[in-house]
Amino acid sequence: MPFDLQPVLKGDLLELRPLRAADFDDLFGVAADPLIWEQHPIKDRYQDEQFRMFFREALESGGALVAVDTSDGRIIGSSRFHGYDSQRSEIEIGWTFLARSHWGGRHNGEMKRLMLHHAFRFVDRVVFLVGLENLRSQRAVEKIGGVRIGSRPDSADRESIVYEITSGAYERG
Repeated sequence: MPFDLQPVLKGDLLELRPLRAADFDDLFGVAADPLIWEQHPIKDRYQDEQFRMFFREALESGGALVAVDTSDGRIIGSSRFHGYDSQRSEIEIGWTFLARSHWGGRHNGEMKRLMLHHAFRFVDRVVFLVGLENLRSQRAVEKIGGVRIGSRPDSADRESIVYEITSGAYERG
């Protein structure tokens, strides 16, 4: 069975669904907060031109999802599945951001649990590439069980920390 890169995933706090072109304004409304990007390698992604490139790439990736708050139906962020490798039984989860109003709570954990549960129907290993200076994202990945296994360049050739979660570890967690 091929990996479904854009499922609809429903939890108690949020729903993840495929990103659509019509989502630009609502998602940019979230992304226009400079503090979201302060530790990110691309710190000016809150600016219209930079975000338009990010959004276009997300649509073209075929794996982008938007996070919708189930309490009010508002878009609160996004994430992506990327780099499915059937031979290695691996997928990457990344490009995640959430509105600051949803930081520090349960939303990111639920988003990742929904994505991990879906991923482990198809693969044995999920990886996360996190910027060297992005301590907030490093802590968030560790909080959901990510184990730091080294570093490697990301898709833009920036050195990144690699975390992994295996299906066996996830099932035991």
